[in-house]
Amino acid sequence: AKYVIGTRTGIRNDKPIIPARGVQAQGSGDMYPKGGNMLHMIRQILDNDDAWREILRGLNKTFWHQTVTGQQVRDYISAGVRTQLLGVDLESIFRQYLETTMIPTLHLEERADGVAYKWSDVVPGFELSLRSPSRAFPDMTLGLSPTTEWQVKPKPFFDDFTVSPNYYIKVVRTKAP
Repeated sequence: AKYVIGTRTGIRNDKPIIPARGVQAQGSGDMYPKGGNMLHMIRQILDNDDAWREILRGLNKTFWHQTVTGQQVRDYISAGVRTQLLGVDLESIFRQYLETTMIPTLHLEERADGVAYKWSDVVPGFELSLRSPSRAFPDMTLGLSPTTEWQVKPKPFFDDFTVSPNYYIKVVRTKAP
């Protein structure tokens, strides 16, 4: 994990990994470090290394000695994750990290009534739920499902919630005036 996270310093985000379709263009040189970070993050979402390994092995077995498209790989990984986590759709994550230069930004704003949170710099329909181990209750996992609209949780929730560096996102913390 430390190695993959360390490669982020070399990501330029100068252009999308996948260029506009139907145009003679090359994608970004970020394809390896940014793509690696995206895959690492999907592994964290799945939270099951045995299942992740099976997805990767299945990808190799299914497409052995074939020329494949990026869409075939996306579909295969998405289907593998869906068999483990019902309702999880990775398409917005693939669009976000492969087709844009934007890094999702999680805004956390401390307010009198709690902590408000939302995403910015995301593609329409972006879905990425965040998990954090509870510091107060070690056997418990806390979940956060931001959208592009402000939501509020009680402040004690965020006293116990930490954003894992395994998620390739930016976090901006502010206090409301």
